[in-house]
Amino acid sequence: MSLMFSRSNSTAIGKKDKRHMAEVNASPLKHFVTAKKKINGIFEQLAAYIKESSAFLEETYKNEKLDPITTEEQVLEVKGYLSKVAGIGEVLARRHMKVAFFGRTSNGKSCVINAMLWDKVLPSGIGHTTNCFLRVEGTDGNDSYLLTEGSEERKSIKTVNHLAHALHQDEDLDAGSLVCVMWPKAKCALLRDDLVLVDSPGIDVTTELDSWIDKFCLDADVFVLVANSESTLMQTEKQFFHKVNERLSTPNIFILNNRWDASASEPEYMEEVRRQHMDRCTSFLVDELKVVDRAQASDRIFFVSAKEVLQARIQKAQGMPEAGGALAEGFQARMFEFQNFERRFEECISQSAVKTKFEQHTVRAKQISETLRLIMDSVHIAAQEQRVHCMETKEERQDRMEFIDKQLDLLTQDCKKKIKQITEEVEKQVSNGMAEEIRRLHVLVDEFHVDFHTSQVVLKVYKNELHKHIEEGLGRNMSERCSNAITTALQTTQAEMIDGMKPLLPAPIRDQVDMLIPRQCFSLSYDLNCDKLCSDFQEDIGFHFSLGWTMLVNRFLGPKNTRRALMGYSDQVPRPLAITPASTSMPPFPQGSVTQEELMVSMVTGLASLTSRTSMGIVVVGGVVWKAVGWRLIALSVGLYGLLYVYERMTWTTRAKERAFKRQFVDYASEKLQLIVSYTGSNCSHQVQQELGGTFAQLCQQVDVTRQNLEDEIKEMNEKIELLDSLQSKAKLLRNKAGWLDSELNMFTQQYLQQGR
Repeated sequence: MSLMFSRSNSTAIGKKDKRHMAEVNASPLKHFVTAKKKINGIFEQLAAYIKESSAFLEETYKNEKLDPITTEEQVLEVKGYLSKVAGIGEVLARRHMKVAFFGRTSNGKSCVINAMLWDKVLPSGIGHTTNCFLRVEGTDGNDSYLLTEGSEERKSIKTVNHLAHALHQDEDLDAGSLVCVMWPKAKCALLRDDLVLVDSPGIDVTTELDSWIDKFCLDADVFVLVANSESTLMQTEKQFFHKVNERLSTPNIFILNNRWDASASEPEYMEEVRRQHMDRCTSFLVDELKVVDRAQASDRIFFVSAKEVLQARIQKAQGMPEAGGALAEGFQARMFEFQNFERRFEECISQSAVKTKFEQHTVRAKQISETLRLIMDSVHIAAQEQRVHCMETKEERQDRMEFIDKQLDLLTQDCKKKIKQITEEVEKQVSNGMAEEIRRLHVLVDEFHVDFHTSQVVLKVYKNELHKHIEEGLGRNMSERCSNAITTALQTTQAEMIDGMKPLLPAPIRDQVDMLIPRQCFSLSYDLNCDKLCSDFQEDIGFHFSLGWTMLVNRFLGPKNTRRALMGYSDQVPRPLAITPASTSMPPFPQGSVTQEELMVSMVTGLASLTSRTSMGIVVVGGVVWKAVGWRLIALSVGLYGLLYVYERMTWTTRAKERAFKRQFVDYASEKLQLIVSYTGSNCSHQVQQELGGTFAQLCQQVDVTRQNLEDEIKEMNEKIELLDSLQSKAKLLRNKAGWLDSELNMFTQQYLQQGR
């Protein structure tokens, strides 16, 4: 059967396995050895794979950067497989084929074992030579020794007599005890193939058959019933194997009718006796135990002479012919029958042992590898789904950041435009308001009431208070005129800027933008600095007659031209006017180049100069007037002129001086304030620009924070995607490894477990 399997599958096996099949062909027991080596290798790979998978799952589970990809249950489940597979590996390493020999006392059980081992290993002979269970197992050393149950002491044995002596000396051994006989593999080829042979006491010497079965038979692959061919099967033997059949499912049972060499003395009855034994044994296996069918029964029943085979093999080992010595007639047929039994036995036990020892573990390994494959597949799918989510999140963040950049550019341009527009309007509005307040400055000055005196100390205090009054009044009036409108426009612009920036901010920040960017009540500052502006003001509160020469000139020419005319007069008194140019080379002034005021100043100056040079002019003028109007009119005019002078002199009081002071201050301050109208407008527009610029900068800062958060999220997504790619690759590799292990187990099942089906 094994040979047929090797031939039918030779085309499906690679060159590497051809050598393996050749070894199996040489000895069927090699089938178990190679299967054990193969399954041990698979379980070593499975253990390494589970260790790698466990470390991968634990690392993935503890990775805080990722969303859950694997569960704690999966991690613990795979960790549990480590100990299970390690335990199975240890069991597989100790697995071996086991055959148990049973029969009545003196049926030749030990002799059969010795014949199979080609040496006298166990004591045998007439009577009760085996008083306990003997387990014959190979050892790699060169020395043989005994191991008794419950002891690690090695008892050295050299020969069979030593063994028998050691067994009989141990008073603690009973029929239910086990003694391990460790025999060098170098001395026996059968023991090299992980085969263990168990010899037993006669089943007719004890009633503890149940305990024997539980202790020694449950892991046996083959049972050999050694019967005496000189008698029929006894009820004791049948009863024992009925109990075995109840405990085990379809046990493999061989029946050896030993001492068949006795039939050689009665050749005329040999075939009849053989047929009777065959029918009874077949009925026992087929009808009673139902462990084989009738066609297979002939391969389980044999007629042998173990003593002859042992003797022949010992002679052959010693270099003598097998058939030498006193052997009964028909020895070659009985030798061939024994060899046929060995062949069938080896084929059966190798197939049975592979199935019973490895099938369950192979199924368990396939379950584990399939579970791990599913776990790795789920991890791969979860990592792939999370990667897709990260890619979508990354693209969404990139689109969001691109939108923010574009919108921020547009909003920046729009805000700059609005800020420029409102600052221009503020400057214009403040300038117009300032000009209007300058025109109404006299009203503000008239509202100032403080004690006035001409002394310098009082005047200094008066000026300081007047400066403060002007500063506060102008500031208050400008605020009433401009601030409300400007503040409203500024707040409106701020609100528009915030509303424009809100879509660029994340939802939680939008609701808190009013707290993050507090908008305080804005008020314009009109810093006029009147005290510095009017610090060089010089009042003139001396008495001046309204019809005096200076006042008349002032009335016609104004204060500046009056000073020019009077100064020119004083300068020109000692120097007569030149009538002709000093140099003929200098061209005359063009007529259109002299203004009306300059012409009037020149005329008055000339007149004053003329009258001052000679009194003749006065006499002439006085005579002309006298002659024209008469002396009465002249006297009346002089009297009225004098009365007017006295009246004005009498009315030139402190109050009049204050009014003159205020009038002069208004004229001076108006002129000075006109100079800073543009500056004040620019200053106010700059304040508004700073306020709006600050608001815009704070909004941009929030947008920059949002943008930085998006960049951090994109960076985090890139790191997660890279990590997930690595996880996917690792999970895919481990999933493929599980598939490869499953294929290895399927090949093992097909090659070793399904071979006999």
